[in-house]
Amino acid sequence: MKISRLVLCLSLFLAPKANFCQSAPQVTSGNAVATVAGQPITEEELLETLGPQQVMQLRMQEYEAKSKALDSLIRLKLVEAEAKKRGISPEKLIQQEVEAKVADPTDSEVEAYFWGQNRAGASFEEVKEQYRASLKQMKLQRARQVYADSLRAKMDVAVLLQPPSVAVAYDPGRVKGDPKAPITIVEFSDFQCPYCKKSESTLHELLAKYNGRVKLAYLDFPLREIHPQAQNAAEAARCAGEKGKFWEYHDALYADQSKLDGAELLKLAQALHLDEKSFQSCLDSGKFKSKIDADLAQGSKVGVAGTPGFFVNGVFLSGARPEADFEKIIDSQLAMLGSPRSSR
Repeated sequence: MKISRLVLCLSLFLAPKANFCQSAPQVTSGNAVATVAGQPITEEELLETLGPQQVMQLRMQEYEAKSKALDSLIRLKLVEAEAKKRGISPEKLIQQEVEAKVADPTDSEVEAYFWGQNRAGASFEEVKEQYRASLKQMKLQRARQVYADSLRAKMDVAVLLQPPSVAVAYDPGRVKGDPKAPITIVEFSDFQCPYCKKSESTLHELLAKYNGRVKLAYLDFPLREIHPQAQNAAEAARCAGEKGKFWEYHDALYADQSKLDGAELLKLAQALHLDEKSFQSCLDSGKFKSKIDADLAQGSKVGVAGTPGFFVNGVFLSGARPEADFEKIIDSQLAMLGSPRSSR
């Protein structure tokens, strides 16, 4: 890599103090990370000690860092390709198309930036020019990124870097949407969790937008220590599912999370025209406790620490996330499969 190209990469498109243009040493699971009395401690043993939640977190952090670095390198390549097409240097192109068009910050912009930095007690007049220069550099960096991103429409760009994914088994009897849909959102959830309730509208919108392309699978992850009614609610939903009414019961539970005690669970069953005696017998038997335990065990194994937790074709999303976070993964997965992105 030439010095000018490295400088361009670091100064134009990367955040300050971040240097992703350098290669990192590769470590495989079989590599020793330490030895004790001649006996190796392997990378695999180290990861087992960390536990699945922390390992998943580390893998996602690695992916996010690589993704940001890749975005910067893609911008660099786009600028280089455009400069080559025009027969000028990348630096000259940036100067013509970006730097010459970015105006110096006005006094009012500088003052607003100054006070936005919580500089109470400092003299604005003494540092005004210093802040003007800093603000100008920020505007230039943003403009460079915007310009480079605008070049993507002119060139073929294929991102092959994919987030880490894990295989997650689910119950075909608790699936909403087309069973043959290529994208599966596996949800680990808790009927007493307010964030799970918040996610319901997001999931509903996704199933509608990607009709036939996305299906939702529900798995139980009752946080028994903080949600004492979640376990019984999960068992009740399973009992309703035994009679083909899982999703109706599921929706009713999330519709009003204040009604999760035994009497209310029975009332919900009655409202859905389930046989009262049969439903109560199922609930009293505890027949689904072991299956709920199995969901909990699988969730913990793949890195779920709280609810809701989602796996979109194996890609982990933790917490009540905005629709755009799901769409980014879904669209990427559909593109890999060569399928249309959405139905509207």
